[in-house]
Amino acid sequence: MTALAQDAPDIDDTDRHIVNALQGGFPLTERPFHAEAGLLGIPEGELIARLRGMLEAGLLTRFGPLYNIDRMGGSFCLCALTAPADRFDEIADIVNGFAEVAHNYERDHRLNMWFVLALERPEDVPELVERIEEATGLQVFAFPKEAEYFVEFKVSL
Repeated sequence: MTALAQDAPDIDDTDRHIVNALQGGFPLTERPFHAEAGLLGIPEGELIARLRGMLEAGLLTRFGPLYNIDRMGGSFCLCALTAPADRFDEIADIVNGFAEVAHNYERDHRLNMWFVLALERPEDVPELVERIEEATGLQVFAFPKEAEYFVEFKVSL
């Protein structure tokens, strides 16, 4: 058994059914959880509680819509930097302190910290990158999106 599998939270058949059913669509109604709960055969409150529990346990990392920020006039930009190992957590806290940082993750690479900027205007990327460089004292490499590809990814549990 891998370390990842050993650390994975327990999931029962109802949670598994919820995860499998809610990928790829959610109703746009006044009470979307009520509508989905009915299809799943459970009470609305139970569905909400189970989703909250899976988020808190780390089984799910997020539950919500994905927006095409470009069509809304905004921009995402993938960025990376090299954080010294003895300052990694400190640097992560600084980077994550910027409201525009959507998420941040560590990689086993010379560029060991990767993060995504989410901005209302694409022209604001260089100024924000400069502010992060000033705050961290480290060079930030910005990789703006050149093309977008849609790859639908669903996980069956």
